[in-house]
Amino acid sequence: MKSKSWLPAYLALGFVWGCSFIFIKLGLEFLTPFGVAFGRCALGALTLVLYAKIQGAAMISDKKLLLHLWVVAMLLNVIPGVLFALAQTEVTSVLAGIINAVTPLMTLIAILIVHREEKPKAFQFIGLMIGFTGVLIVLGAWRGLGDNPLWAILVLLAAVSCYGISFPYTRKYVIPYKAKPESIVATQLTLAAATLLPFYLFDGIAQDEYRLAPVLGMIALGVFGSGFAYIWNFKVMELAGSAIASSVTYLTPVVAVIVGVIFLNEKVTWHEPVGALVVLLGAAIAQERIRFRKE
Repeated sequence: MKSKSWLPAYLALGFVWGCSFIFIKLGLEFLTPFGVAFGRCALGALTLVLYAKIQGAAMISDKKLLLHLWVVAMLLNVIPGVLFALAQTEVTSVLAGIINAVTPLMTLIAILIVHREEKPKAFQFIGLMIGFTGVLIVLGAWRGLGDNPLWAILVLLAAVSCYGISFPYTRKYVIPYKAKPESIVATQLTLAAATLLPFYLFDGIAQDEYRLAPVLGMIALGVFGSGFAYIWNFKVMELAGSAIASSVTYLTPVVAVIVGVIFLNEKVTWHEPVGALVVLLGAAIAQERIRFRKE
């Protein structure tokens, strides 16, 4: 039974991360993009600090590691948090969730740039080409960008590029310290919230009228999307390995499409789910989850 005990955490992770985009959309009813980013980081930090305390994990105090964690917080929480919210003032949560699936491709590009001495393998190149063809299909490039402003699409791609850069950076500069994962993420989210606090105080509230659904959406985004999600991710990695944990990327856009259509009544064009499948196929090939037989 232990080998399957990771499944509930895995499904919860995919569901919560897939719902994050609808939570962002709801939060924008009363918060600015800075407010949404700060809210999710602050609530996530509070959740993770309490969890770390329960686990007996201390906050990071090493100055060099703190600096690296601040960089990771900028790449993984601050910049993407603001950019996703900014883009979603113009695009649907469905499209944002689908573009988020490009993250593995951006990660691969970042790794290849960092390790320039390593030439990209054929399957990586094929995967990247297929993946970015999928992005063009998602956007309906043959008919322009439809109702989606170019700047919003570029902002989404910039956000997932930050995700892509953060993973090799973490591997190179944070992992060697061998600190407890609970300590790392609790400190990381705290640094992210502290960085965003001045922006929230200056321009965080869009309007003073609060509906229950948007408020609950923001609480869910912070506590679960930026808090418990890290805990569930640890559990999946511990029980099933990093390969299984990283495959949640394939579940997230599916959830994003379903909840966006059902709860926000967002329209989905035929090419968006088709393009999403092509993106995921490219990512799977680039990560060598799909292998070609050599004759």
